[in-house]
Amino acid sequence: MRGLGEPEVDRDELLAALTAIAPRVLPHAGPVWRLLDDARSRGQRILFEGAQGAMLDVDHGTYPFVTSSNTLAGQAAAGSGIAPGAVGYVLGITKAYTTRVGSGPFPTELNDAIGEKLGERGREFGVVTGRKRRCGWFDAVAVRQAIKTGGINGIALTKLDVLDGFDEVKFCTAYRRGGEIYDYVPAGMTAQAALEPVYETAEGWRESTRGARSWADLPATAIKYIVRLEELIGAPVALLSTSPEREDTVLVRDPFAD
Repeated sequence: MRGLGEPEVDRDELLAALTAIAPRVLPHAGPVWRLLDDARSRGQRILFEGAQGAMLDVDHGTYPFVTSSNTLAGQAAAGSGIAPGAVGYVLGITKAYTTRVGSGPFPTELNDAIGEKLGERGREFGVVTGRKRRCGWFDAVAVRQAIKTGGINGIALTKLDVLDGFDEVKFCTAYRRGGEIYDYVPAGMTAQAALEPVYETAEGWRESTRGARSWADLPATAIKYIVRLEELIGAPVALLSTSPEREDTVLVRDPFAD
């Protein structure tokens, strides 16, 4: 701290602060691995939730535009002490289009009226930072890679209703860099910055999907979009949400089912 020209940490002040909060914190501390193992032996279900996207993984993401830790599903085992084989169904969450907060590669980003429309409809602002999210068409390449590296069994497809009213919608099925085609996200920052999306266009739908709670409530073209998305990413849609309301969900497979 002295080398940076900042005030040094006062040992007594820091110790006093920690001593003050210790009685409130320590009752919640314990050998997590043992608590989880006991819960498993009693047949209880354990839910791990990740707070960052797969492409922000410090090892397998779009480095250096990543967070400071591993965000893939395997980290649930490493971070908690539960055995890797004890991790069961892995549910990935992705929107029906793609967004990103902050800097970094984003081949499908739309810096036009469509991108603005997606952001306005989807209320795309960072929960923590409040920053406006960058928006673009669905990037099947990145999602497919996240499914492979995360061992994802099925996805929760959210915000389908944001795509209502478009004449056509697009999937990014590959990347082009010069004369080379990629079916994955290359690791190098220079290569990532030069990627261009290869699109597949699908028919849009004019009908509203907002509030749909069954397949029967969805337009045929919206169902075609979902089916094609499943084919491109190599994983089934386990559940589908059509509004911010929890009840507006089409449940295809219960992630908690045995």
